[in-house]
Amino acid sequence: MCAWVFFCTLLLPINISNAQDSDSEMPEVMLLGVFHFSNPGLDTVKIEKQLNVMDEASQEYLQALAERIVAEFKPTKVLLEFRDTVDDSRQEKYKKYLRGDYDLEVAEDYQLGFRIAKLAGGIPIVGYDDRSVNWDAGPLFKIMPEVAPEAQAHADEIIEAMTKTDSEDHATLTLQELLIKTNDLEEERANKDLYLMTNWVASEGNYEGANASATWWERNFRMYAKIQREAKPGERLLVIGGQGHTAILKDFLAIDSAIKGVDVRPLF
Repeated sequence: MCAWVFFCTLLLPINISNAQDSDSEMPEVMLLGVFHFSNPGLDTVKIEKQLNVMDEASQEYLQALAERIVAEFKPTKVLLEFRDTVDDSRQEKYKKYLRGDYDLEVAEDYQLGFRIAKLAGGIPIVGYDDRSVNWDAGPLFKIMPEVAPEAQAHADEIIEAMTKTDSEDHATLTLQELLIKTNDLEEERANKDLYLMTNWVASEGNYEGANASATWWERNFRMYAKIQREAKPGERLLVIGGQGHTAILKDFLAIDSAIKGVDVRPLF
């Protein structure tokens, strides 16, 4: 028997017992996927004119959504998609907001994250982003037109169609409808499929497509590791992030036996 399998077999009864003893204290995580409210234009799919979340209808909805999340989920911490390098400035802004000395900026960290954290009693905000590894698609994009022109053409068609659809959505849908769609299971599957679509592409003896996919999943594994470190017994973590991340993080959460996932969709 493999030593690793033997070791895991020995631990299995202990792990099961511990899980049974601490069910009531199992940490809970609610993942809320968003489009970036203040779009920096870095995503592959571009939106010509994005919904203005600062208009009156959107602001009323954001307040109502925040109140529902606090009342129903009762978060103990809010995890936001920012890096360690900006933690000090983000925490200082949050302190000012708690004192009433700061007007919320457009980005989702503020409009949702700060708003919910304050409504929940001034609970902590924590950054969970990691950019020490990022999507390394440069080698793939370099070789794809030559070694897989059909894949390049198909990918271009898909991106063009998604760009058109997203632009139409932002011109016609409400913020509520956009968030419902952003967290839709089929939309999340389609987002992940963009990476599998070119995963097979490679020059001779290399794996440019698979390497590109692996770097994106590695970044998300690191982000999930930060979520796991915050998920101590009794914690209820609200995790807000771009759909490209939450679509993958939800897969990890569904597998993770140490954390209970809570569906955000009924609260929209």
